[in-house]
Amino acid sequence: MTLTTAARPHPHPQKQKQTRRRPRVGTTLTYLSLIAASAVVLLPLVVIFLTSLKSYGEISDGQGALALPDDWLNFSNYATAFTDGHLLTAFGNTAFILLFSITGTVIIGSMTAYAIDRFDFRFKKLVMALFLIATLVPAVTTQVATFQVVNSFGLFNSRWAPILLYMGTDIVAIYIFLQFIRGIPRSLDEAARLDGANSFTIYRKIIFPLLKPAIATVVIIKGITTYNDFYIPFLYMPSEDLGTMSTALFRFKGPFGAHWENISAGAVLVIVPTLVIFLFLQRYIYNGFAQGATK
Repeated sequence: MTLTTAARPHPHPQKQKQTRRRPRVGTTLTYLSLIAASAVVLLPLVVIFLTSLKSYGEISDGQGALALPDDWLNFSNYATAFTDGHLLTAFGNTAFILLFSITGTVIIGSMTAYAIDRFDFRFKKLVMALFLIATLVPAVTTQVATFQVVNSFGLFNSRWAPILLYMGTDIVAIYIFLQFIRGIPRSLDEAARLDGANSFTIYRKIIFPLLKPAIATVVIIKGITTYNDFYIPFLYMPSEDLGTMSTALFRFKGPFGAHWENISAGAVLVIVPTLVIFLFLQRYIYNGFAQGATK
């Protein structure tokens, strides 16, 4: 044993240094790229936050965007943005739209995915192809026809117009639910049918409770998308008392002109809810997509 180990040639010291340097170089480049990406994302948020704490005199003096405010406890801009920007009313309208649109999306999306996966019917492949085509069609090209349909229903300038559009245009939610339902064994359905359960009972008592990871994923993604959407509320709810968080921030610029300290404070108030929710629930998004991809 000693002879064989002694006879083995030792690796050259220069080769050992090269093998050690390569992982270090790769690790360094990885961290540098992450730092650069974080700076690109966080720099605008830092500028908005610093501007929201400055006074009008500090803004008009022409200080740099990254200049520190004189008073770190200057929250008067937030009070002005909250009261004069009617953000409380906007938050109520946004919460109302979120509640009904997310609930409708979860119910319609899960039922549609259950029907597509568990039932065989004519033109099933055609329906799936149409769903795929619908995701490829730009939404802007159909806005004229969509506006005419919504207006004919008498829903223009009401909170039900965006709710109807959000519930009926989310093809991504259907695919997320479909991936999870395909991972649920059909033997559960067969056992329930032997006990006398119909299709709706199977969906309500077996399929839907097993879709909790997919529901969490859809709720988070749909909620953040709806909360940040500007185009649909601005087009279908032009009244000021029907403003959402995104449209209220846009209308906020009108009476205040170039008072960027107040506008930045309003932007921070709009960003904080989604930022907090995303930081606390981001693992559900990643886990939901990972589980859906492996099923």
